[in-house]
Amino acid sequence: MLHINEEVARCLLCEDAPCSKACGKDVARAIRAIRFDNAANAWRWFDGCTDEELAAAEKACIHYDRPIRIAELAKACPKPENPVAVESLPSLELNFCDIVCENPFFLASSAVCTNYEMVANAFEAGWAGVFYKTICKQDIREVSPRFDAVQKEGTPFVGFRNMEQLSENPYTMDFDILHRLKQNYPTKIVVASIMGQSEEEWIELAKMAEEAGCDAVELNFSCPQMKLSGLGSDIGQNNELVLAYTAFVSEAVHIPVIPKMTPNVQSLAKPSLACYYGGAKGISAINTIKSITMSHDAEVSNKKTVSGYSGKAVKPIALRMIYEMTANPILHKAGIEKHLDISGIGGIETWRDALEFIQLGCRNVQVCTAVMQYGYRIIDDLILGLKSYMQERGIVELKKLVGEELPNIVLPSNLDRETMVFPKIDREKCIGCGRCYISCKDGGHQAITFGEDRQPKIIGAKCVGCHLCRLVCPTKAIGVAKRMPKRV
Repeated sequence: MLHINEEVARCLLCEDAPCSKACGKDVARAIRAIRFDNAANAWRWFDGCTDEELAAAEKACIHYDRPIRIAELAKACPKPENPVAVESLPSLELNFCDIVCENPFFLASSAVCTNYEMVANAFEAGWAGVFYKTICKQDIREVSPRFDAVQKEGTPFVGFRNMEQLSENPYTMDFDILHRLKQNYPTKIVVASIMGQSEEEWIELAKMAEEAGCDAVELNFSCPQMKLSGLGSDIGQNNELVLAYTAFVSEAVHIPVIPKMTPNVQSLAKPSLACYYGGAKGISAINTIKSITMSHDAEVSNKKTVSGYSGKAVKPIALRMIYEMTANPILHKAGIEKHLDISGIGGIETWRDALEFIQLGCRNVQVCTAVMQYGYRIIDDLILGLKSYMQERGIVELKKLVGEELPNIVLPSNLDRETMVFPKIDREKCIGCGRCYISCKDGGHQAITFGEDRQPKIIGAKCVGCHLCRLVCPTKAIGVAKRMPKRV
């Protein structure tokens, strides 16, 4: 049996893919749909492909090891009986800080949006807006190399570390770029991210953003690797500075002010209150997490430093910090959930990742690391996947999903501790590798036996329902049984 996710993970996601050129159909697009959690829509590009065309596509595959099994992928993604036309799928339009956005997907302030051409290409691809790379009046000189990646079992970019700071362009050039972007793409949302070194500089840059026609201004209180103290995350870790600088800018401009918060604090509850009382209309969270990687290849003249960590690995941390802002009782008492819109950032790669942020209360999301790895083209599956999910659930307005999971998150003390769910082994999928046995024996409750027949068996009297076995199973052969009361 072909495990499609494992197979598409091998795909190189080529530019000008040889497989599609040889086939005459865009099979590379179908593979990309599967890769980005959108397998239900892969048929749209496999549809109509003959066996000969699929064989030609496989023959043209330039994978360094062995060709991707394109024909088998096509068979595993059949056309549904009642397919829904793309134009009939729900709209993703959503308001953020009283600004109408065509969809919730924005570029995060970073290396993915540093000049006019880059942002224009992203807009043409379908991104709704941009938080442009942070503009400042400092002399920015970046290091080389400036990136490093944390990998696991050959998977790239599980975590990504960067030492980038702010825009290297003259600040007047950046505001001219933003002005031209807004003129040429009036329906797209242009947000200027800024960082000042004093009250006067914050105000000056914010006013320049407003004069350039920007829809909003983001205040970078969170960059973790500034070369000077008192900037970036030094501000975000000081609630008084957050309040002061937010208030200075909010009083100086009429466009929405959106502080960008650092995760390098115990909680975002108090900093977000400071944003609220300072007059902010929204919050961007989170920026990168302070980190160190030890790769010699990523050293700068044989030296290492603390810098920002992003990518898939930080998503659970980002979600936790988003939850602290959208569900904290203190914030609710202050009415913050009614007056501050949240822009979620942190490890968003697929539409399902974005959905999780939205379900915790975010009204848009920002993407950086996934774009750096895969390009602007991922917007196709972000949009199509989220629209298809809404269609499947019968939801016609994206705002219905905002915050819907908040009631389901409780304190550990309020979790059900009187019932359990046993794991259940699917014998047809089990290949007898014994991974579940090893993990349960050495890291669990010794509740699985494994003999000469290579068939793992669960010992009900020992199993506590922790589901470690399910998580380590490489073939997804272990599922869940019915929840039942615990043994007395």
